[in-house]
Amino acid sequence: MSDAVLSPPAKKPTDTSALTKPEKTVAASGQWRLIWLRFRRHKLAFWSGIVVIAIYAVALFSDFIAPTTAFSYSAQYTYAPPQMVRMFGQDADGNRHLFYVHDYTVTVDPIALQRSFELDRETVIPLGFLVRGEPYRFWGLIPMEHRLFGPKEVGQPFYLFGADRLGRDVFSRTIHGTRVSMSIGLIGVAISLVIGIILGGISGLAGGWVDEVIQRTIEFLKSIPTIPLWMGLAAAIPLNIHPLIVYFWITVILSLIGWTDIARIVRGKFLSLKTEDFVTAARLDGCGQQRIIWRHMVPSFMSHLIASTTLAIPAMILAETMLSFLGIGLRPPVVSWGVLLKELQSILAVANAPWLFLPGLAVIIAVLALNFLGDGLRDAADPYGR
Repeated sequence: MSDAVLSPPAKKPTDTSALTKPEKTVAASGQWRLIWLRFRRHKLAFWSGIVVIAIYAVALFSDFIAPTTAFSYSAQYTYAPPQMVRMFGQDADGNRHLFYVHDYTVTVDPIALQRSFELDRETVIPLGFLVRGEPYRFWGLIPMEHRLFGPKEVGQPFYLFGADRLGRDVFSRTIHGTRVSMSIGLIGVAISLVIGIILGGISGLAGGWVDEVIQRTIEFLKSIPTIPLWMGLAAAIPLNIHPLIVYFWITVILSLIGWTDIARIVRGKFLSLKTEDFVTAARLDGCGQQRIIWRHMVPSFMSHLIASTTLAIPAMILAETMLSFLGIGLRPPVVSWGVLLKELQSILAVANAPWLFLPGLAVIIAVLALNFLGDGLRDAADPYGR
């Protein structure tokens, strides 16, 4: 028999001349490029990602964006209703302004001693960008006075979301609360991710009794009712410690409960990957266990971890909001969305100031945007799927 018969047939080069330009781009793209192309076609997830980036930008620059500090108050404007920003107004002196709000007319009931507010249609409070306001320290370091948007004259009332029982601006406090609530979700999920990768990886690689112990621990934690467990752990935090320490412990508590789902995902991936050819080749090449895990196995399903992490952040935010609302999470003077919603525990506050629900709108927007983003990332993580 000739050598020509024994030799395998030559592989013909792939003909890409019939492909369109977008098809050629996809054919020549790597994994992360394919994920991005698929994610970009998911319009809801794409715009949700922009909303999430905007929310974290607000959290990062909340000191500059908020019209006032989180603790500025005015007893004259307790439970003042929201003001609507209007355009193209003229004040009493004939000066025209692009943005403005109307001032309040305050009347006091001599019998009930209760203030009532009405908008004064004749008085205009001009608004502007990069206006001078109450002094503050940006990130607690840089002394500044200018704000992104607010009244042109210092001291004029400006309450986009109304005022609370102490005359504090609910809109400014909602912006300041973004930093705490969103960072708890991000930091808590980061800690959960590390714990989940380590324990899930050990469970998937070791197997045997180690896998049994870790899996039974996960099942035990998931079988405990979540709310009583969170309440019990949060109630163990002393009341007289510093608010920053409370913030730290609440983050740790949420992380210790939230790592179980990520560990299950990592375990399943490790079980399916540890017999793959590239892992066997790395082991035969002399790579250590740690290098095989972090250099070869984890990057191969990093896209799935990113999607799972994005979906876990809303649960952390809702957990912090719930604990703070119940009074066993973050406490004043820390400002978070849950702390702001705690004002609604009084029926008088709900009846007299329904605008105190508006911080809850920030929770809804953030949670929906993160969920839509996570769904899009989860779909894009399989770029070859339909």
